[in-house]
Amino acid sequence: MDPGGCRMNGGGGGDMITLEDLESMSEEQLSDGPEDEQEPEEEDQGRLLQYWRDVARGHQVEVPTDMAEPIHQITTNNEGTHTREQVPYTLLTRKEKCGEVVFEKRHYEKAHWACITVHEDTYEQSICYGFMKIMRYICQQNSAGRYLGLTIPIVTVVRTDETHRTLSRAVTVAYYLPPPHQSEPPRPHDPEIIIEQWPAAVVYTRAFTGATNELTILHEISSLAEALDRPAVCVSDSFIIAGYTNPAAAHRQNEIWFLERP
Repeated sequence: MDPGGCRMNGGGGGDMITLEDLESMSEEQLSDGPEDEQEPEEEDQGRLLQYWRDVARGHQVEVPTDMAEPIHQITTNNEGTHTREQVPYTLLTRKEKCGEVVFEKRHYEKAHWACITVHEDTYEQSICYGFMKIMRYICQQNSAGRYLGLTIPIVTVVRTDETHRTLSRAVTVAYYLPPPHQSEPPRPHDPEIIIEQWPAAVVYTRAFTGATNELTILHEISSLAEALDRPAVCVSDSFIIAGYTNPAAAHRQNEIWFLERP
């Protein structure tokens, strides 16, 4: 993978402000009043924004006021007008052991993704700021001038040294354009966001739950490498963390992806 690019031919997630944090919020966290009492939209946005700021504070990340509307749109699923579509793929093989899936081998077709590579002081800050920029693009800061719809997973591309013991601070956050926008992707207002057509790829995936941080990512890279029969067929210096959304789940659902060499 080009060190500065985001294509799915080589080479995220964090336990800070992520898609998972947004959607794990309960109604009790959003309202102090009776369950059947509807709050004004502006007040609801304020609560959501404050929640994000509380989460971000521990990672030395500032959430600006103009994030209130994007946070509200994605959290409320744009008032129910959009469903969350999953990135389509074809399952090629699956390895199981003792009734549990060890890994899957999938084929993803070529597709357009909106992506941004961020170089902040820390890994967590890169993920936070990159994801917020992508959210703005999804929520009307695009040439279509409207909410594009959320797709899952939101992926982040991470890069490692040769020993797989250190993550690079360069982190790419990427969003799969919904099918109606694949043929003519809306242009982002933010010049740092790039629309790229990622080539078709064969991906080896392994699911895991819980927070995604530098330690867990390095652990999952090692675990999938050990599980594969021939890890040498995969790109060895860049990997993808896929974050899935499930508001009802008690544990966060993620995957580590290895990309097969072309």
